[in-house]
Amino acid sequence: MSSNIRVDKTCQFCGNKFVAKTTVTQFCSDNCAKRAYKVRIREQKIQKVSEPDNKTLPYNVLIGRKEFLSIKEAAQLIGASRWTIYRLIDNGKLKAAKLRRRTIIKRIDIDQLFK
Repeated sequence: MSSNIRVDKTCQFCGNKFVAKTTVTQFCSDNCAKRAYKVRIREQKIQKVSEPDNKTLPYNVLIGRKEFLSIKEAAQLIGASRWTIYRLIDNGKLKAAKLRRRTIIKRIDIDQLFK
C-alpha cells in the first residue's frame, strides 16, 4: 500500500527544496539526515561537558529538606556508615519505622540524636 502524497519541503540541514513523499520527512537525503544526527550528538556532548558538575549538591540539599529519610540518606546526612545507623536503631538511640521492607527514620530524631 503506497501513498501518492507529494509535499514540497525545505531540508532542515542544508536548506535545499525537495519533494517529500511523507508528511514527517525533514531532510532531503540520507546524507543530510546522518549529518544532522552527528551535529545533534556533538552538541549534546558539548552541552554535557559545559554544564557545571553540581550533581552532588542538589541531592544533599534535597536530603536536608526531607522529613523522613532512608537508612542510606540518614547515613549520608550525618557522615556515618549504614551499619552505624543500624546499630543506633538496635541500641534504641535512634527511632525507626518499617514500611514493608524499607526502614524510615524521622529527620527530627536524627537532629535530637546530637542534643
